[in-house]
Amino acid sequence: MKNLRITVNGTAYDVQVEELGESASPAASAPAPAAAPAPAAKPAAPAGSKGSVEIKAPMPGTVVNIVASAGQAVKAGDDLVFIEAMKMETPVKAPQDGTVATVEVAKDEAVDSGKVLVTLN
Repeated sequence: MKNLRITVNGTAYDVQVEELGESASPAASAPAPAAAPAPAAKPAAPAGSKGSVEIKAPMPGTVVNIVASAGQAVKAGDDLVFIEAMKMETPVKAPQDGTVATVEVAKDEAVDSGKVLVTLN
């Protein structure tokens, strides 16, 4: 894993990029680090079974922080994901105690209202 800092429109983002054997060369280009988090989140969903409780985005916005990870035990009211909308960060909290089954989004992903963010068991 490589830790990189990418600046977009004056905002710095710290990201981790995984080198995958011979495909390390494309990872060095500017578009690859931005695309890397989204594919990393997609395989995570099929790896575990989807939870029975879906936590959805309360509004459209951008995912700015993901606190929860698959397998993590959470209590009602724990922060799972933070969404930024209109320059305000809003925490999306666990509605009940449980275990995080899947995280369906990636950091910096734009989401619509009602998009499933996290599932719990």
